[in-house]
Amino acid sequence: MNPQWDWHDGIDLTIIALYLAGMVGIGLLLARRTSHTEAFMAADRSLPGWAVGLSIFGTYVSSISFLANPGRAYATDWNFFVFGLSLPIAAWIATRFFVPFYRKLGAVSAYTHLEERFGVWARLYAVGCYLLTQVARVGTILYLVALAVSPLLPGFQTWVLILVIGTLVTIYTLTGGIEAVIWTDVVQSLVLTVGMLICVGLLLTDIPGGPARIFDIAAKHEKFDLGDFGFAASVWPTFWVVLIFGLVTNLQNFGIDQSYVQRYATAESDRAAARSVWLGALLYIPISAILFFIGTALFAYYTAHPETLPMKDGQVIADQVFPHFIGTRLAVGIRGVLIAAILAAAMSSVDSSLNSSATLVLCDLYRRFVRAEPSERASMSVLYASTVFWGVVGTLAALAMIQVESALKAWWQLAGIFGGGMLGLFLLGRWVPRAGSRAALSGVSGGVAVILWATLFHRESWFWKLLERHFPVAAKEGWPAMLENPLPPLLTIVLGTLTILSVGAVSAWVFPSSKRA
Repeated sequence: MNPQWDWHDGIDLTIIALYLAGMVGIGLLLARRTSHTEAFMAADRSLPGWAVGLSIFGTYVSSISFLANPGRAYATDWNFFVFGLSLPIAAWIATRFFVPFYRKLGAVSAYTHLEERFGVWARLYAVGCYLLTQVARVGTILYLVALAVSPLLPGFQTWVLILVIGTLVTIYTLTGGIEAVIWTDVVQSLVLTVGMLICVGLLLTDIPGGPARIFDIAAKHEKFDLGDFGFAASVWPTFWVVLIFGLVTNLQNFGIDQSYVQRYATAESDRAAARSVWLGALLYIPISAILFFIGTALFAYYTAHPETLPMKDGQVIADQVFPHFIGTRLAVGIRGVLIAAILAAAMSSVDSSLNSSATLVLCDLYRRFVRAEPSERASMSVLYASTVFWGVVGTLAALAMIQVESALKAWWQLAGIFGGGMLGLFLLGRWVPRAGSRAALSGVSGGVAVILWATLFHRESWFWKLLERHFPVAAKEGWPAMLENPLPPLLTIVLGTLTILSVGAVSAWVFPSSKRA
């Protein structure tokens, strides 16, 4: 609980309440314009590229990045900043191949073409993986933001904030559709950017000795390092591991993630869609640098003021340092803006997950298996019901996260399992013309097997810890030790993608399809 909070003036609470009310208000204002399916899912394909680009940027800077990146920089160095350096490469590939492909295809769903290419199983596999990934993503984001904000709002427990934020995001996504998602993302992107700049300014002026002192302390502790440039397993994750992980992850985002593909459809032209990708990608790099600098500056600040560090059981929790600084060092009013920025980072990611998940339910499940040409009223009913459903499921997942030891680790593991095979399947269909349904099924089967092995047989996984607890000798010397995955968990998605491509390509050579791409 923050002892500096003054409930009598209520300035911070008023700022937060006005911000949340504004987000819901945008959804209500757009309700009439999104009363038909094309508007709800694609905003009648009329939005300017800069708005779509800011929406893409807002989705990137979720509460996972907003809170975790300063925590990483505080605890270690700038190694994970390398993730953002892969974005220009991924953006070029996306604007050269992915955006034109989807714009020409014309479908709102990112997975319709997979059925035409490999069969209905491929479409269902991708849809299922995406929906499961979004449940895990929404749950992680809501939990992390509630965990960070609850100490700053005395009287509001974590589970209460999860329910409040989950409900508000579901309401404005439900009423305003994808257009509300994009325009609220624009506002949220501006809010979180202003909040970060305020925090940087205060850190630069609040530490004794000013900016020079920050850089001096950071340099002495090697806080600006980007990671080892070698290939030794003992120093993972290296610069190259994070770069490769970032490239594959960003290619998956731009190439097969419904949240991004659906935004391509909302742009008013092909050129606007391409510009939106470049804007979102290039804007994230300096903002990511600011987030990492905040973590580095916090390290310097608390090195000079160690007595004010947040402690739990005698240890510093890195992810709590930034919220602790906001709650204890910022003035009334400014603190409210920063809390609103944290909420903005969460809401700009959750709203897109809800809308895109509802879109897939209509396009890939209801129209495919229930009614091929439903009425406009029936379609909107499905979209509304699906939005509420995924909002409830995501909120329940966030409540379940309260019992998880590390929500961030759980998210990375779940994302690797559910999303590791989607990009490989897409690239197989685009790059290997001879590949048919049999080759794709072989590739996906091999990819899923490798993903499960890489996830379960790693020393940081819950499965390995279970083996060590019940079979301590065998885990060190027996068959589990022989199957141990020595690679860092970040490479799970890379291994899954490469396995699907390689196994699928070999299968296509042995069993070529008569139906070419």
